Amino acid sequence: MRINVECQSQEGEESVPCRFFLGKRPVKVMEVLDRWLGNHHHYFKVQGDDGAIYLLRHDTDKWDWNLTMFASGEAWNTALRDQSTKH
Repeated sequence: MRINVECQSQEGEESVPCRFFLGKRPVKVMEVLDRWLGNHHHYFKVQGDDGAIYLLRHDTDKWDWNLTMFASGEAWNTALRDQSTKH
């Protein structure tokens, strides 16, 4: 799903998403959990202010952003609890 993303950059670092829009609804990025490079893409796994986890993909050739994965905050918290009880 194509999305609009606002980024911020810090001196000496690449730009990272700070807010994106799901339709007209803004989602503030509370934390960048992970990021990695692919062929012509940058991926950002972020936690939104709604508690959900999102995977954002930035096409560096076209300068497009896409939402490629979403997990609700409740589903994410349940998965973490399940993992912690296996140890």
